[in-house]
Amino acid sequence: MKIRIIAVGRLKEKFYSEAVDEFKKRLSKFCEVEIIEIADEKAPEKLSAAELCGIKDAEGRRILEKIAVSDTVIAAELRGKMLSSVEFAEKLRGFMLDGRSRITFIIGGSNGLSADVLARADFKWCFSPLTFSHQIFRIMLMEQIYRAFKIINGEPYHK
Repeated sequence: MKIRIIAVGRLKEKFYSEAVDEFKKRLSKFCEVEIIEIADEKAPEKLSAAELCGIKDAEGRRILEKIAVSDTVIAAELRGKMLSSVEFAEKLRGFMLDGRSRITFIIGGSNGLSADVLARADFKWCFSPLTFSHQIFRIMLMEQIYRAFKIINGEPYHK
């Protein structure tokens, strides 16, 4: 199984990178993890609707260039479906049982994902109605992927 995370924006602080590296190490027992960072568009503080759409579309084109036709795509999306950790593990297990060999998670920029990226997603997942920085969200996503593999494999992990 291969897990790919495509994220708009870069991790700048060392402690975020160290946390991501720790989860990559833990996940190596279960899957191969690849993280692709996409440059975010510079945006003024106040955006018109057209400017917002243009920014999301530019980032979206860069995201879509990195997605293979065979990828199973899970987009982080506020209007997506919320799942418990066990339900998330079952979702991943279902994709694996369907023979899907690479699951690609998409973390959009601060303005969200383009309509084209959302249309490409096989599943839209609302992690939480709370707002998180992209750096924190990346770490939390990796922790949940790790937790899911522990659940799938019947291994203990704190509840």
